[in-house]
Amino acid sequence: HVQLVESGGGSVEAGGSLRLSCATNAAVFSDNCFAWFRQLPGREREGVASISIGNGLTDYVDSVKGRFTISQDNSKNMVFLEMNSLKPEDTAMYYCAARTVPFCASLGSLYNYWGQGTQVTVS
Repeated sequence: HVQLVESGGGSVEAGGSLRLSCATNAAVFSDNCFAWFRQLPGREREGVASISIGNGLTDYVDSVKGRFTISQDNSKNMVFLEMNSLKPEDTAMYYCAARTVPFCASLGSLYNYWGQGTQVTVS
């Protein structure tokens, strides 16, 4: 049973920072693609950032470039999303997702595994 376990969400004021974490097991982590998505009720899911574990290649949606950083810790099988200069429009439920191929994609439907989500609220 594959699990992606997110943590690190919370409530912050605009301009603040949060760090989201996503933990999984070594079999899922190795040489695959991980991404962070976010979604508001009634809105479509949006890809925020992705990282290819094998080569560290990252990608970001334009609205978070320069503010968010996705990273990996191979020793812990974890992926992180460092979010700085947060804005109210960043408020959403954030999900960690994994795709069991090395290549990342922006479509959520191409990801095999999902975490339970962690709420980020910026006021």
